[in-house]
Amino acid sequence: MERLFGEDEAPAQSGPATLTGAPLATRMRPRTLDEFVGQDRLLAPGSSLRRAIEHGHPHSMILHGPPGSGKTTLARLIAEASDAAFEEESAVQAGRAEVRGVIERARERLAGGGRKTIFFLDEIHRFNKAQQDALLPAVEEGLVTLIGATTENPYFEVNSALLSRTRIYELEPLSPAHVRVLLDRAVAHGECGPGDRVEPEALEFLAARSGGDARTALNALELACQTAGPDGAVRLAHAEDALQRRALLYDRQADRHYDTISAWIKATRGSDPDASLYYLAVMLEGGEDPRFIVRRMVVLASEDIGNADPVALSVATAAAAAVEHVGMPECQFALAQAAIYLSLAPKSDAAKRAVSGARGFIREHGAEVPPPWLRSSTRSDGGYDNPHHRPGHFSPQELMPDSAIGERFYEPDDAEARLRERLEEIRRARGRA
Repeated sequence: MERLFGEDEAPAQSGPATLTGAPLATRMRPRTLDEFVGQDRLLAPGSSLRRAIEHGHPHSMILHGPPGSGKTTLARLIAEASDAAFEEESAVQAGRAEVRGVIERARERLAGGGRKTIFFLDEIHRFNKAQQDALLPAVEEGLVTLIGATTENPYFEVNSALLSRTRIYELEPLSPAHVRVLLDRAVAHGECGPGDRVEPEALEFLAARSGGDARTALNALELACQTAGPDGAVRLAHAEDALQRRALLYDRQADRHYDTISAWIKATRGSDPDASLYYLAVMLEGGEDPRFIVRRMVVLASEDIGNADPVALSVATAAAAAVEHVGMPECQFALAQAAIYLSLAPKSDAAKRAVSGARGFIREHGAEVPPPWLRSSTRSDGGYDNPHHRPGHFSPQELMPDSAIGERFYEPDDAEARLRERLEEIRRARGRA
């Protein structure tokens, strides 16, 4: 595929490409950088990726991002701007023979007229090590400029040798506002007939519920228009049917956002995994930021479980790491795993009560300086009694300042019975029972 839009295609212009019979998402694919929507950080003025496109000097790269975020479109824009031949393959279907064919054609172009080749390899993570290694010489020698696209983390799925020869660009899911721009553009260009036949509620629903996937939103709009017929209004029900989802009364910026996370916290605190998963699903289906959800999981792990099950905090922080590493939609599994674990874990708010009590004491009485034997080595009176030098590693030396002697902030509850026994043992050994 040496031309992006066919041999007879007119030069780039505003509006949808003329591709009769192609899906709406393909017809509405941006033709210029100015038409591209989203990825504001990657394409900020002066950024390396934007400069590569504007100056027509592409470099090998891997585009990592969720479906419908613009990976293929960016690859085509890069090729168009550099006037390079554009070869496209999917790693799902292509093998080493197809790769060798691309490389051989690229070699012939360079020898014949000096024209460069951009090789766009979709789903590059599907190539095994041998297939990826076959690309290395061509990339090193400059025979092809490789643009790989993947929905998986390339640091886990792509060979380190290939990674070292490419730049990694991470694309973010499109926001509902970005998707709405693309939907409005399709309607304005008459892709669904007269613009006023598509009700705003239908467009708003498709923008909000497509998960940041422009392709999904545009193809659902096309199906909704076909379902409504050439003369009927495209209503919310048509959009729901096309997307096979129902409109949710959920707004990330309004009261339901806080009501739902509150319900999730209380359901999880109440040890009901089914209710916890229900409210988690409501948030995910409503387009909630998974980082917002997992932050609440980390808080709950200490506030409501604490040392009744210290592993809960590790599970929650591991889920937070998964959210950052893999993003949506895959991180939903880590969120579900954490929600179930947190729901079924024994509950204790002793840690919360302990720190609240200690801070309340400080606010009321102020902070007294530590006893002289506990201060740093240059300020200590030398009287520190190291418990490691005592039998059982217990020292009777007082560790509280005078105003706090005898205060008890941590009181283990029934869910922390083993810690309560340990604490009583320590207090007896130190003469504090």
